[in-house]
Amino acid sequence: MSRRVVITGVGLVSPLGNSAASLWQGLIDGVSAVAPLTSIPTGGFPTKFGAEALGFTSSIDDFGPLEKTMSRNIKKNLKVMCREIQMGVAVAQLAITDAKLPMASLNLERFGAVYGSDYMLTLPQEFTAGIRGCVGADGKFDFTQWAEHGLPAVEPLWLLKYLPNLPASHVAIFNDLRGPNNSLTMREASPNLAVAEAFCTIERGHADIMLAGATGTRIHPARTIHVALQEEIARGDSPEKLSRPFDKNRTGLVIGEGAAAIVLEELESAQARGATILAEVIGFGASAVNENGIGNTHVAVKNALAQSLRTSKLKIADVDHLNAHGLGTKQSDAAEASAIAAVFGDRAKPLPVTTAKGHMGNLGAGGGMVEMVGSVMALRDGRLFGTLNFETPDPECPVHVATGSSTPAGKSFINLNVTPQGQASAVVVKAFA
Repeated sequence: MSRRVVITGVGLVSPLGNSAASLWQGLIDGVSAVAPLTSIPTGGFPTKFGAEALGFTSSIDDFGPLEKTMSRNIKKNLKVMCREIQMGVAVAQLAITDAKLPMASLNLERFGAVYGSDYMLTLPQEFTAGIRGCVGADGKFDFTQWAEHGLPAVEPLWLLKYLPNLPASHVAIFNDLRGPNNSLTMREASPNLAVAEAFCTIERGHADIMLAGATGTRIHPARTIHVALQEEIARGDSPEKLSRPFDKNRTGLVIGEGAAAIVLEELESAQARGATILAEVIGFGASAVNENGIGNTHVAVKNALAQSLRTSKLKIADVDHLNAHGLGTKQSDAAEASAIAAVFGDRAKPLPVTTAKGHMGNLGAGGGMVEMVGSVMALRDGRLFGTLNFETPDPECPVHVATGSSTPAGKSFINLNVTPQGQASAVVVKAFA
């Protein structure tokens, strides 16, 4: 008999706050976290708006209540963590605290971590001193001087601040987790993939407890340039109205940042210690469809949803809501919506579809995990948060988009994400019974 896997703790950093309660309040109240950007210069960018996680200041206080040794260890290492890694470590500690895990009495050989992220980019100022050392009297940069005068001025450990495997590594080292450990760099698909791997690791008996986390950003001097060059950024002067998932008048995505982690635990382990069980993970799906260098969102999403139904053993009528990717771009939303309709179109009652991106844009690799926490909270509250800024239905998006807060959340949901490269991932969660 398969081992059941339940969620017993959550931790998050988001534009709507750094707790599940603040996230839920912002979602259900229809709060937009999109505002003028404060952390990066915007003069050369096509947008001056985004959803920053302003409540995360990189202070040790942001990591939750810690005993002295842990606090000292994390604080000492903050200087070798970029913001994405700091957020990733913080949400892990917050999730451990939320789950009330008795770390001193646990078998840490059976406790692991798996994290999702994107590639992490160096801040330009890491090289400022080195570049200045190579500028000649004519004011021009001379690359031939880099080895002698430039590189020695670069912080020797700078690379450690930006390695995408380090969130899971730091979390394991700080907490002495000796179980399976892995890092996945699949952009927005990473969160669901991390949960799926952690779920399978417990289900097959290789661990009893796993931290599944993801961290990401689209707000960064270099990353934002990448987004501007590769994707469609929303246009307009009213920040709270910019992100319009599935709406006919949508103009593009909004950039954001955030991270979240959940504690996944084998059911008997959780029950034996009297844990509060928030929900149960029962299935997953994933698909990558890229044709001649172009991601096929429609086919990838359809495949991932079909796999999710198969692994969870649910019928299409059994899914009570879908937390969609809902990027807000013309092409992505239309392809995703048509795939959802292809899988769930034969239901007697339309499947309620929502997304948190209307509230806080695209958080990169951290988005799907924050969104999953939002749907877990919806199950517990009994009502679904609406898709902010959805006003005009689009014939090219044939899905039933939930608005307001009157739609019942039901007892189960699928969390869905997809990348522009055609990597789709999904996780099926149900209320615990």
